[in-house]
Amino acid sequence: MTSDKISFNDGAAYEKMMGTWSRLAGEVFLDWLAPAAGQRWVDVGCGNGAFTELLIQRCAPASVEGFDPSEPQLAYARTRPAAQLATFRLGDAMAAPYPDASFDAAVMALVIFFVPQPERGVAEMLRVVRPGGSVSAYAWDMPGGGFPLQPLLQAMHEIGMTPPRPPSADVSRREALHALWVQAGLQQVETREISVTRQFSDFEEFWSIAMLGSSVASTVKAMDAPTVQLLKERVRALMPAESDGRICYTARANAVKGQR
Repeated sequence: MTSDKISFNDGAAYEKMMGTWSRLAGEVFLDWLAPAAGQRWVDVGCGNGAFTELLIQRCAPASVEGFDPSEPQLAYARTRPAAQLATFRLGDAMAAPYPDASFDAAVMALVIFFVPQPERGVAEMLRVVRPGGSVSAYAWDMPGGGFPLQPLLQAMHEIGMTPPRPPSADVSRREALHALWVQAGLQQVETREISVTRQFSDFEEFWSIAMLGSSVASTVKAMDAPTVQLLKERVRALMPAESDGRICYTARANAVKGQR
């Protein structure tokens, strides 16, 4: 049995499921970047604006442009307080809708593994950033099992399914990100791992949140009831609870930064 690649198209559901994870990792990522205030930013693949809002809260930018190929995600982004400063528009990471050298900093937050040709996405970030500007990204370590829904993907594999994956999952390896940035011609390239832990009151809370807003959830919901129950029990076995029933799960991302 196979399923489609991982994708997210519901902004409100994404906020409950992945938005929290995005902010947890984004906090660490921005601490590492330590950007100056007053910069012009472009958020490539901004989705529902979770990282865009964090960027505005933490970095005092002069302006932020966010673009994404999903109009439902953008519709949610436009309801955020961030929309008072940020502008959100439709766009493709492999053809950024801006002139050369329009920004001081370009960032991809949890996006690069969704880009069919990651090297083109990096080239576009490089193009729209001024000389001396920064180009950075972070992405869940898909090959290394760092995705927040890894227990669900693993359980799918155990029951004979081919778990959904982003189209360019392998690029999220730390060494692959480093090579991509160097090959694009960026300077002072650095990478790091980001580990973040999220707490759930019990397994049922984890499961209900996992069933929101992604093609992974849609794949599960299309299964017959006995298969769903089997899958759920496999996932439960992969996520031992604390003595009080809490589930604490750690996800891992890899980050990269460089200068034009």
